[in-house]
Amino acid sequence: MMIEITPWLDRKKGQSLYSELYKYMKGEIEAGSITVNTRLPSIRQLAQHLTLSKNTVEAAYQQLVLEGYVDNRLRSGYYVLPIDEVTAIPPTMSPPVVCESKDDTEARYDFAYGDIEVDRFPMREWARCLTDSLYEKPFEALGYGNKQGDPELRAEIASYVFQSRGVVCHPDQIIISSGTQQSIGLLCQLLQLRGERIGIENPGYHGVRTVLSNHGCIVTPISLEHDGLSIDELVMSGSKAVYITPSHQFPMGMILPIQKRNQLLRWAEDNDALIIEDDYDSEFRYVGQPIPALKALDSSGRVIYLGTFSKSFLPAARLSYMVLPTSKMEQVYKELQAYNQSVSPIIQRAVYLFMQRGHFARHIRKMRRIYYSKHSALIRAIIQLMGNRVDVIGHKSGLHILLDVKGRDSEQLIEQARKHAIKVYSPRDQWLEPLSCPNSYVMLGFGAIHEEAMEEAIQILNQAWFTQHV
Repeated sequence: MMIEITPWLDRKKGQSLYSELYKYMKGEIEAGSITVNTRLPSIRQLAQHLTLSKNTVEAAYQQLVLEGYVDNRLRSGYYVLPIDEVTAIPPTMSPPVVCESKDDTEARYDFAYGDIEVDRFPMREWARCLTDSLYEKPFEALGYGNKQGDPELRAEIASYVFQSRGVVCHPDQIIISSGTQQSIGLLCQLLQLRGERIGIENPGYHGVRTVLSNHGCIVTPISLEHDGLSIDELVMSGSKAVYITPSHQFPMGMILPIQKRNQLLRWAEDNDALIIEDDYDSEFRYVGQPIPALKALDSSGRVIYLGTFSKSFLPAARLSYMVLPTSKMEQVYKELQAYNQSVSPIIQRAVYLFMQRGHFARHIRKMRRIYYSKHSALIRAIIQLMGNRVDVIGHKSGLHILLDVKGRDSEQLIEQARKHAIKVYSPRDQWLEPLSCPNSYVMLGFGAIHEEAMEEAIQILNQAWFTQHV
């Protein structure tokens, strides 16, 4: 039997339509309203019935298939699978304590940094790559995996960083990891950085600062100037390494100029020091020509280059990589033998197929256009609606901006936005001393908000912040 599905979808809501449809169907299946072995409507039929695109319906179905709620039977359609009953907690047992976020308010628009545009993700191609990864070289995909990462994926990454960032490297210089923080932790262990003085931008990514501290490094804050890291302060710090985001400083957004890049490289060579370059969102630049990575200028093997697929691909893949100098590889390779690879070989193999078949390059080109349009719509709305009451900081690249809302307090701004079902955030955690962060700074991540909704979101923020302060 095939059924009709008629959920109520809020098309003005912040989350994607495919996600709303998927959550509705998942809930109905778990509740037993859609019973086992029920045949679901075809993608075309449901798309027509709900006036949605076929891609939206297919993405929802594919997510249900991936999570085991639905089976896609060849030439037959989609059928609901049985779900094991959840064992109830005996009355004598206390339920586990669950730590939840303080703010669970449902937001109409959420300007969270790190969220990405999911609706435009090529779900069909990715699902096919995942499936194919199980059958192409199954021994590699189903085992523990190469300690450095899938060799063919590392070859694809080496080609990619050369073409996109000017970084010349051999696949054997690359180590796959499950995120930037895991990369930093691994470097601390492989290069024996415990007890060493490590410079870090201040403000700078607090996630890296936390990992360095937890691994026993002496974290030394280095101030920012109008054009990035203070080289003079770094020279005086006595650091043996420095962590830096030169292509898009996080969170302030400036780009380190060529003069400072050369000074930084000379500092590293003169002091036998290392530079850890985090190139976290270099794919998305909106003003001027692409800037080569600092690693591309490194002729003396001083730069460790960190890249990630979280912004350009999927955060859920948990896949990052680092390119190490050849001079460090013998030491690193020896130490690495005690560690297992942290990223699923299935995911690595699927990402390799995704890149090898050209899907990744096409996806990057498409998302660059989409994020450029979103960024333009965001800046245009802020200028038109908020005018000189705010200053935009760090708007030349990436998936976030800072707003300086003049004369206002960020906690008050965040609370006023929350009351209007908008989530915005304070960047103060990125400062070593959070009270040093200017009170008027608010961070807006725009990756997950649809372009057509951008003006409305800023209109609501403008109303929340300024209607009582005219």
